[in-house]
Amino acid sequence: MKLISFAYGGRQGFGVVVDDQIVDLEPHRAAVGASLHEALSRGALGRIADIAATARPTLALADVAYLPVIPDPGKILCVGINYASHVRETGREMPQYPMFFTRFTDSQVAHGEPIIRPRASQKLDFEGELAVIIGKTARHVRAEDAPGHVAGYACYNDGSVRDWQKHTIQFTPGKNFPQTGAFGPWLVTTDEIPDPSQLTLTTRLNGEVVQQARTDDLIFSVGDVIAYCSTFTELRPGDVIITGTTGGVGAFRNPPLWMRPGDTVEVEISGIGILRNGIRDE
Repeated sequence: MKLISFAYGGRQGFGVVVDDQIVDLEPHRAAVGASLHEALSRGALGRIADIAATARPTLALADVAYLPVIPDPGKILCVGINYASHVRETGREMPQYPMFFTRFTDSQVAHGEPIIRPRASQKLDFEGELAVIIGKTARHVRAEDAPGHVAGYACYNDGSVRDWQKHTIQFTPGKNFPQTGAFGPWLVTTDEIPDPSQLTLTTRLNGEVVQQARTDDLIFSVGDVIAYCSTFTELRPGDVIITGTTGGVGAFRNPPLWMRPGDTVEVEISGIGILRNGIRDE
């Protein structure tokens, strides 16, 4: 299934994407919850699949405003330097452990919304990434058991304000300017993506491919990352893990390539879809 969070008619809702339409789950909120986050917390994916099998779509995708896949995640955990190609372009050594930083909820935008270049910097960079959405509480999980704790996957653009990221060894400032991280367009459940290491990730800036890699280039797999996270924190349904970007980011090009107002950036992942955002100034 493809599950979308959206705004329509003055309310926020969620539903199942069927071609270019949506099965609106608002009439079934008593059974599945009022939001995708709540549905995951209730373990309602099976009930949603049953509803989608018989209910008719009532909304057109073109008529709704997309929301970030999980508009209100409890945690957004991001892995840095997790593709071998990205390690090589940075000149770093291969890491022994995954490097983590966090994002705040208000740093996110949805598919179709503008990513904002902050007035504090012109060094706004793109980072196409695979997002993992947790569907079942995970604590001290082994890597081989991790897939059972995943609800699904989405595209992410971890927009980075590079100079602020590099003020110190801590990445947090450069990763949390409001409306710099794009999350969408929807969640694709794990039954459609049985092996997240066999996907192709492509980032395009104004139609030109700037990043492309297979997810088997990840240094720490989805299972590895979940196992590591679940050791230092409890992962709960609706939490989001951003798994890292591949080589080709703007900061390591010569000359550097920054996103500017008027640009369009796309992150496409095979089996998931295309996350598309324009760029505008704060």
